Amino acid sequence: MHTRILMISSAALMAVIGLAASFAPQEVLGLHGTVPDNATALFVQMAGAVYLGFAMLNWMARGILIGGIYARPVAAGNFLHFVMVGITLIKAASVFRAVPLMISAAVFSVFAIWFGLVMFRPPLPRD
Repeated sequence: MHTRILMISSAALMAVIGLAASFAPQEVLGLHGTVPDNATALFVQMAGAVYLGFAMLNWMARGILIGGIYARPVAAGNFLHFVMVGITLIKAASVFRAVPLMISAAVFSVFAIWFGLVMFRPPLPRD
């Protein structure tokens, strides 16, 4: 399976989330209906740094062969991240019935499935 598109799109998604969370945590919290306080804003900024780190990892790994045993730590880290966030968002969307949560849950679930296919299947040979 060719993974260049997967790595670029996941890097772009994580970079957008990371930049927003790092530099506008109060706005991110307000957008999601949470009353921003200093401790929560700090947590969101730290999560933004993690997302920027993952974005950089995925961007730098966009050209390597990923799948099966190749670059397994990259695939495993992304798979775990997208599965856990997807499950959390699905649970939140079912409780709060908010459309933005449902959209986010769908996006993260698609990436979870895509990284699952990459992780548990052998890579396709390059043309």
